[in-house]
Order: sequence, then structure tokens, then C-alpha cells
Amino acid sequence: MKLLTPVRLGALELKNRVVMAPLTRCRCDNAGYVPTPMMAEYYAQRAGAGLIISEGTIVSPQGRGYPFTPGIWSDAQVAGWRLVTDAVHARGGLIVCQLWHCGRLSLPEFHDGQPPVAPSAVNPEWDMFSLTGQPRTVTPTALSRDDIKAVVADFRRATANAMAAGFDGVEIHSSNGYLFHQFFSAQSNLRTDEYGGSHENRARFFFEVLDAVGEIMPLNRVGFRLNPMLNRFHGLNVDTDTVPMWTHVVERANSYGLAFLHLTEPLHPKQVADTPGALRDVGAHFRPLATMPIITNGGLDRDKGEARLQAGLADAVAYGQAWIANPDLVERFAAGAPLNAPDRDTFYAGGKHGYLDYPTLSA
Repeated sequence: MKLLTPVRLGALELKNRVVMAPLTRCRCDNAGYVPTPMMAEYYAQRAGAGLIISEGTIVSPQGRGYPFTPGIWSDAQVAGWRLVTDAVHARGGLIVCQLWHCGRLSLPEFHDGQPPVAPSAVNPEWDMFSLTGQPRTVTPTALSRDDIKAVVADFRRATANAMAAGFDGVEIHSSNGYLFHQFFSAQSNLRTDEYGGSHENRARFFFEVLDAVGEIMPLNRVGFRLNPMLNRFHGLNVDTDTVPMWTHVVERANSYGLAFLHLTEPLHPKQVADTPGALRDVGAHFRPLATMPIITNGGLDRDKGEARLQAGLADAVAYGQAWIANPDLVERFAAGAPLNAPDRDTFYAGGKHGYLDYPTLSA
């Protein structure tokens, strides 16, 4: 089975092609957004993955959008993450840090009562998860040019902190309606300066960040994530400009020598089936265009993931909920064993239940 064979993604030598996708679990300390020893145990349980991509990790206080999600801007956060990476490495695993800025998908309660920031002052009109319930988003404040430079610097610092914390690389979270996606989309980016309008301009912020990250970390340890067919979610829809815009990003990124491109297939194919400009198969479109290795993700089981590898559409396969419920997922794939079912009620509930207590085959 190809899923169980080694593969090289840039400088990362994976022992198998079964990747753990980034999964927000809301288990960190909410006072300082600091990773906890419980998180170290959770990730160590899953060190059998060829590569772990950490849950989204906020690069600055400005980037916050949810409670109990970890950051990587403070010394305490770096120390907390060091517990995690040491635990994963002790069990022979690899782990990269997913760097995250929520942009307009946030609430004033995270910003001393002020609106969050975004490329333009466009409200996504979305219900957010919060300690106060599910409040509606507000109209964000448009970033100035100087503000954008400051965010670039935040990603540069976060990369340095990720290295100090012992991560093997980073993934830039440039999908799912968050800040980079907000710049990419003409629905959320109405700017008339050098950061808006053309594909080149809307991608400018992303590549400025990539350049800054590359000043700190070898780019063959850096990947990025795209969800081109995100539709009717987080205030953004697929349109006829989506594929051309993402194609521009991928083709330009080819020259950077990156570790990987992480692509999500449509999670709800019916939503994109009749949408002008939509792709039914993301990997089939981008595989011929991308010179970097591809990680595929999106509702795949063992056999569907194996089929995409055999077809040459990807180099590794990322699983999400399967890893939540099966800390020994690779062993289960190898044995053809049934999988534990995930308990959705505990995904973001806090505590050890539904986090550390899923049984393994040997339990």
C-alpha cells in the first residue's frame, strides 16, 4: 500500500504518507493562549503519522478569532509548544506549525472592543464560536499599508518562534476564509491599491509573507494550504475568478521550492456541482500545474486516499476526523482494522474526554 511507504516533501522525510490534518480542538490555556501538557500527550499519541500539521496557531493577538486556540507570539507559548514538539519527536514523529491569522473572522471581544482587521471593510455576515455564544461578525477595519507590513512582520516572528519551539517546518494557513483567503477573493478584497484588483495584487500580501518566512526558515520546510472549493462558508463563495486566482498563486509559488501544497477537495460536492467556475476534482486541476509535492485532504477514507496516490494526484494524504478518533490510525490502516467513530460533541468541549481517551488496537 502506497499510503504506508516513505516520501520526501522538500526537506521533510516522512516515514509514511498518512498526514494528520490541522485540527482546532480548543484545549489550550485561554488566558495566555498557551499550549498545555495535555496537548503534548494528544499529539504524541498521534506521532505515528508521517507528518503532523498542528492546529491553527495564531501569529499575533490581532490574529485571534476563537477562544482556547494557541498562539506563538510569546515566550510562554513557545515553551508550551516545545513540550509538544519534544513529545512528538521522542516517538519518532514530525510536526509542522500551521500559522494562522483570522482576519475578519473574529469578534470585538478578542480586540478590546475594537473591530477585527481585513483587506477591506466587508462584513462576512457569519456566526462565530465564542464564550458568549454565537455572535454575528461585525464590519472589520481595512488594513493600511503600514498595517500590512506589520502583519508580515508578525508571520516572520512567528516562524522564528516556531523554530525556537522545535517545529520541523511551518504551514501557512491561506484557506478557509481567513486573512490570506480574504486578500485572494475579490468578494472580500475591494482595495484599489497594490494589494487589490489584479491577481498579482491580491496575491501580493501572501508572497510578501512567504518571502519573510523564507528569511527565517529554509523554504523546503514551508508549505501552504488552499481550499479552492470552499463555498457558502465563512462569507465567501466560489465564483468564476476562483480557479484563475488560485492558479496564479500556485504557479507563482512553484519558484519558491516549497515543501508542499496542501489542497482540500470539495467537502460538499453538491454545493459546487452547479456553481460556475467550480472544480469537482481539485487535485486533477492543480497536479499538472504544481511542481511542489501535494498533500490531498477532504473526506477521504483509506481506500480513496490510496487511489489518489496511485493515480498520481497527490504525494501524501491528510486525514482529519479519523485522527481525532484513532491515535493509531496508521496501524489501523495497515491492519485493515475498523476505525473508532469520532464523538462530535467533544471536538471543542475542552478536557481529556474525547481528546486523550480514544482506544487503540492494543488497548
